[in-house]
Amino acid sequence: MTHQELWAAYKAVNPAAGDDYEPWAYGDAPDTLAELTRAGIKTATASAGVWYERGEEPMPAPGEYSVILNSRDEAVCVVRTTRVYTVPFDQVSAEQAFREGEGDRSLAYWRRVHEAFFRRELAEAGLEFSPSMPVVCEEFEMVYPPGQG
Repeated sequence: MTHQELWAAYKAVNPAAGDDYEPWAYGDAPDTLAELTRAGIKTATASAGVWYERGEEPMPAPGEYSVILNSRDEAVCVVRTTRVYTVPFDQVSAEQAFREGEGDRSLAYWRRVHEAFFRRELAEAGLEFSPSMPVVCEEFEMVYPPGQG
């Protein structure tokens, strides 16, 4: 299913949602993370703040909708952002790590995999990772399809 088709199905049950949404896939393990989101296990994500500072990505905001895609650009589910905040990488909380739903959901696991991901992602742009770099943390709720989570 395309993101347009999934959004049309969601709007059929929630016409107040409007027409604004952002389709996107997770940067690492998009299939696994999309399924964790659809199952209601993954209710948060984090991104390197530099992409927002440089204007390369639009800053998420509470109330916005996203259609989560898998690695084949197929629509998996619709989420609504509930909270967005920025903290240094080394101050991301255990609660945020748990909400992200990955691995054993521990802060140690989160730091290990996210540092590796951020290092790769930043290196491709000629930038360096720093433990004090800003991280944009986003919390969301899966709102469609029904009967999940």
